[in-house]
Amino acid sequence: MTSDWSPRLIVSDIDGTLIDSRDRVPQRVRAVIGRAVAAGAEVALATGRPHRWIHMVLEQLPVRPVCVTSNGAVLYDAGRDEVIATHTISPDTMARVLAAARRALEDVGGVSVAAERGGKNSRDIAEEIFVVGPGYLHTWSEQGFGEAAEDEVISVPAVKMILRNDFLSAPEMHARIAPLIDDAEAHLTYSMNEGLIEVAAPGVTKAYGVHTLTQLHGIDQRDTVAFGDMPNDIEMLRFAGYGVAMRNAHPGVIAAADVVTSSNDEGGVADVLEQWFPAQ
Repeated sequence: MTSDWSPRLIVSDIDGTLIDSRDRVPQRVRAVIGRAVAAGAEVALATGRPHRWIHMVLEQLPVRPVCVTSNGAVLYDAGRDEVIATHTISPDTMARVLAAARRALEDVGGVSVAAERGGKNSRDIAEEIFVVGPGYLHTWSEQGFGEAAEDEVISVPAVKMILRNDFLSAPEMHARIAPLIDDAEAHLTYSMNEGLIEVAAPGVTKAYGVHTLTQLHGIDQRDTVAFGDMPNDIEMLRFAGYGVAMRNAHPGVIAAADVVTSSNDEGGVADVLEQWFPAQ
């Protein structure tokens, strides 16, 4: 980057990146985001979370931007509280991926399934939008969910299908399932080490969502900085003009980044942004 360069679009993952271990946005991070917005930069979140689960983070920020949620499958306008675009995976594809996952994991407890079905705004009824099958242990049960037979869970196009195994980590699950799935059929990734694999339509990643943001705001890809920590951030960091991995990031994310900053608990996002938007 040249000495006079500064980003026009700033995109950050949430968990393990923007927020600390207490689920709070550090004060330095809030402050520098405020200065970036005042200077004319666009700011967005790009997360694996559904759009319904980002308001507790947005409440800590001085901006209500258009955000990339569900790993790129949903574009959500937080200011208007409106889902403006979705990209779904078909029931037939979900059935094929689920069958492959079951074969891959049959010797280690099999697999259970859940589906996130898009929605319209933050007032969506959770029991209708997030549906889990038999045996699926929902990690964030306080957020609400519906229950259905497995064939019903995957009977409706979804922005994301989630595969769960209670005995393997996400990397171990991915190593077993991914070789069985053609990239032209579905995209597999994970955002935590716990045994959850996230399945989207082919080509639907955070990078896809950020590319849409650059078009929406009329910003060149090279003028984007992106922050992340888990494998579902890799494509986004490679897409951005300046990709930043947190010190606490997965090794694959660090390898994909242009630079490594300090950890989320140390306010690593601020360490990078303050070079362009310093406190006066």
